[in-house]
Amino acid sequence: MSGILANFFGVVIGTSVGCFINGGIKKQYEQALFTVMGLAALGIGIQSFVSNMPKSHYQVMFIVSLSIGVVLGTWWDLEGRINRLTKRISGGQEGLSEGLTTAILLYCVGALSIVGPVMSAAEGNNTMLYTNAMMALITAIVLGASFGWGMMWSAPVVLLWQGTIYVVAKYLSASFFSGDLVTEVAIVGGFLIAATGLSMLKIRHFQTLNFLPALLVPVIFFMVKDLLGML
Repeated sequence: MSGILANFFGVVIGTSVGCFINGGIKKQYEQALFTVMGLAALGIGIQSFVSNMPKSHYQVMFIVSLSIGVVLGTWWDLEGRINRLTKRISGGQEGLSEGLTTAILLYCVGALSIVGPVMSAAEGNNTMLYTNAMMALITAIVLGASFGWGMMWSAPVVLLWQGTIYVVAKYLSASFFSGDLVTEVAIVGGFLIAATGLSMLKIRHFQTLNFLPALLVPVIFFMVKDLLGML
């Protein structure tokens, strides 16, 4: 669990440092950091789906996932609900939900954050988690400087995400988190991260929060596949 705690405190410390920096920089530099974060998210998102697409054995999975996800997210009005919630907890600060979405996707969607807890649970190897924690620390500094103290809400999400994977891998089935599952989640997550980057750069606004259920579609698919394989 030390690797998971390293990720949690990496986000907390990074966000704190970023917020203190935010208090001492001018508005133009704050906007510049915001632009940098948008470019970084766009680049990371593109890299994620481009590098994982050739590994996919289910070429239309991401299309099905995004289609089902956005229909469910729009039906549940995730964008509106989360925006209203974040405005309440941040005292009306604009853009916090976008920042939290970016942070959670960057911290949680990727091989390091998914396979890392599995390796920790199965082999006691925390190398991937420590690597992810260093990346999270640096990212959290920039996000904290751009969006403020509200970004602290991403820390418990990271803890819950990685902790859940750890518990499932240790006490239920480490084999469930196969390379195929990680690949499909990384492809879908890559599109969401890229869409968030485009929104932050004000190139095209996407209601990314309404797409979040898309991340569950590959998970459910592989759960059903494994269940049918056992019958």
